[in-house]
Amino acid sequence: MKTGNLLSPGALISFMKGIPSGLLSLVPMRRFGDPVLPRRSILDGQGLAPDDPAIYAVTDFKRDYPMTVEAERQIDDALTDMIRLGVRALLVAKDQRLVGLVTSYDIQGERPMQFLQSSNYSRHQDIRVMDVMTPWDELVALDWESVESARAGELLAVFEQRNLTHLLVIEVDRKTSHGVVRALASRSRLMRQLGGAGSAPLKPGHRADAREGHQQRADKVRSDRH
Repeated sequence: MKTGNLLSPGALISFMKGIPSGLLSLVPMRRFGDPVLPRRSILDGQGLAPDDPAIYAVTDFKRDYPMTVEAERQIDDALTDMIRLGVRALLVAKDQRLVGLVTSYDIQGERPMQFLQSSNYSRHQDIRVMDVMTPWDELVALDWESVESARAGELLAVFEQRNLTHLLVIEVDRKTSHGVVRALASRSRLMRQLGGAGSAPLKPGHRADAREGHQQRADKVRSDRH
């Protein structure tokens, strides 16, 4: 007997008795020697041509769990998190909701000094992520449907035209009109995938959430993902 979409305990036991043994088997790990991770696929940052699909150049949060940081976290700790995770940007959360985006360039660029000069704080260790991040309502985003049909070269053109380092990708539920943060695109990752010898310099006056062209760029941050 079913309860909603669930089998009752008795029906579940009967179902399990009817399953042939040996369909799934456990094996000792010692049989396989030293463990290794699978080779990264094209979706994980391998080379692209300009006419390849743009979705190959984004971090899709339906496939990769989004990396977040608390708004109150000290900025050096947040940078350490980025290095450990191999990313250059983190979504910023506060009270279980997203409130902004912070990049390694925000932390290692001019923003910490600008914050100290405009606040009552005087110590670097007092600076929190929320003090240097780009607030949510100041960010711009791409529509997921447009990214699905776009090419990698077209995505790069958007980065260059808007002079940004990262772009959120929003998927809109047509029934409710609610937006879901579906993915994150990184200019530096895209440049590497397209075979660029690093990221091209950004123009003066680029948006505050795009610090890639600064001399203080986060060379220490491994950027396998974004």
